[in-house]
Formats: sequence, C-alpha cells, structure tokens
Amino acid sequence: MKKVFAPGCALMIYKPELGRKILEFLNKDLGNIDEHLTCCRHEPNLEGEAQVINTCPGCDRRYRELYDSVSTISLWEVLANSNTFPFPDYKGKEMTINDACPTRNEERVHNAIRDLLKKMNINLVEPKNTRTKGKCCGDNYYGVLPVEQVKEQMKKRASEMPVEDVVVYCVSCSKSMYIGGKKPRYIVDLLFGEDTVPGTLEPDQWHAQVDKFISEH
Repeated sequence: MKKVFAPGCALMIYKPELGRKILEFLNKDLGNIDEHLTCCRHEPNLEGEAQVINTCPGCDRRYRELYDSVSTISLWEVLANSNTFPFPDYKGKEMTINDACPTRNEERVHNAIRDLLKKMNINLVEPKNTRTKGKCCGDNYYGVLPVEQVKEQMKKRASEMPVEDVVVYCVSCSKSMYIGGKKPRYIVDLLFGEDTVPGTLEPDQWHAQVDKFISEH
C-alpha cells in the first residue's frame, strides 16, 4: 500500500518548515513517503490503495469518511511506535490538553498523543472535560456566531484548563487558547523543541488564510 504524508493546510500556513522536517523523518524511518498537499476537502486522486499519514484532526476525519480506497493514520500514532524519533525532554513540566473536536471519538488518537507526551517527559494534568468528553475550543462556532461571541466561547473553554500550558494538536485550537489567555503548546512544536507562536489570531483573518489555501490546493 502506498503511503503519503499530508501536513494539512493549517500546518503549511503556520510553519511549513516543520512539515518538511516531518517528511524528512518519515522518509528515513519508513522509506519513500511522498508529500500530499491536496486539501482533504478535495478528491485526493491517489492511485490504488493508499494510506494518508495526517497531522490535522479535520483531515483525519475526512479521509476516514469521504474517500474510497483511502485509509488514514495520524502522525501521532506513527511516532508513538517509533524507536528512532529524537524526542526532546521537558523534564516533567506540567501541561494540560485540549482534545480536538474531529477526533473526539477516536481514542487511538487520544492515546497516541498522550504516549508522545510521556516520551517527552511532560506531566499531563487532564482537564475535567477531556478525551471523548472534551469540549470545543470555540473555533467551531466561527460562521455560526458573531466573531466577538466566538471569542467568548474560546475564553470560556480556555478558562477550564487547569494549568497555563495547554497541549493542542490542531492549529486553530492554538489560536483559541491564545485568545483565551492560555499558553498553547502545539504538539508539532513540542516534538521539535520550538515555541508555539500566535501568528494570525483574528478569526476572520485566520479563516481567510485557510480558505485561500484550500482553494489553491
């Protein structure tokens, strides 16, 4: 079965260089992995049976549900089983987590993320509403509620986080946690020892960037 790596729209807007680093590692670890930049909202046009290695929770859901002959696995599951990835050591630092909505019922993803945090020596403090009982970061309300009300939802969810540093595995979740006054730690940044930076924060501007990338890919 052919394997491809889909970094996803959000990561390629946020830090495309980290997408390239992941691809380099996958090629060393698994061998001959092509990059797949076609957005998951479009027909993937992959020949024959193919497995997509994803980083985006939305991609994970769409590849599972929408396309024939395509299966998907999260990068987190791949790395959780890796004996060669150079995991950084965060020396027992306390962090909490916001699980992404599209993978709310995907315990394989929840477990893999937590395995990675253990490998990085991160002490995870679970919020009250977590895993399959997790709540939306607030971003899903975009386009449904006025932007200021969307921000209030983001602040509400952020206020439920028991410690300042919040692990996220969705770039939009990182924006929500910033707006909510917390310190998001995007899992890809953590894996490569980098800080998570705000970038474009305003929901209108961020969603416009994502929509532009989707239309071009």
